[in-house]
Amino acid sequence: MENIELIVRTVLNEINKGIGDVPVGVSARHIHLSYEHMEALFGRGYRLTKKQELMGGQYAANETVTIVGRRAIENVRVLGPERKQTQVEVSATDGIRLGISPPLRESGDLAGSAAIAVIGPKGAVYLSEGCILAARHIHMPPGAIDGLNDGDVVSVKVEGSRGLMFEHVKVRIDPSFNLEMHIDTDEANACGIKTGDIVKIAFHQKTKAPSGQFPRP
Repeated sequence: MENIELIVRTVLNEINKGIGDVPVGVSARHIHLSYEHMEALFGRGYRLTKKQELMGGQYAANETVTIVGRRAIENVRVLGPERKQTQVEVSATDGIRLGISPPLRESGDLAGSAAIAVIGPKGAVYLSEGCILAARHIHMPPGAIDGLNDGDVVSVKVEGSRGLMFEHVKVRIDPSFNLEMHIDTDEANACGIKTGDIVKIAFHQKTKAPSGQFPRP
């Protein structure tokens, strides 16, 4: 029994000590557009206009669209620049509101994802796939936290009155990244945190981050 208690105390001490602190970025629903779909929605030859610079060469655009499942959500922010394939990222609550069931996926993994329609000021497009719940992840530049490599999966501890442990958090490393953990609005609300708050990487996980389908609303 004493050995078990010692092991438990050791593990808890390591979790509390953590590997490193990371600021949070809460990501609201948004859309990445292909050039073809951008023209269909905003007009031939249209170019997105920058509202705010983001990491990795991305930016929040001034433009917004309406996304439509069985119901609609307006004023969904477009992120630039254009991508090869249009991708819509929503929360599980948004999925219920839309009446669709987006799968939990990493960005870019769109095969078999949820169908959705997108309406802009000059037209509309229907996506047979492309709507996902983006899996939580951490962006960081090389060397930001010792011992972590691109593709590692970690657990992240949130402290406070609604504290919890986020598991299956994938690490993404690139020189263009800032150190920041990205979660969606549902995840942020569950533990009462906001953009700029600090969380702690507790430990590596040996299992890979899962993907899956949420129950259909």
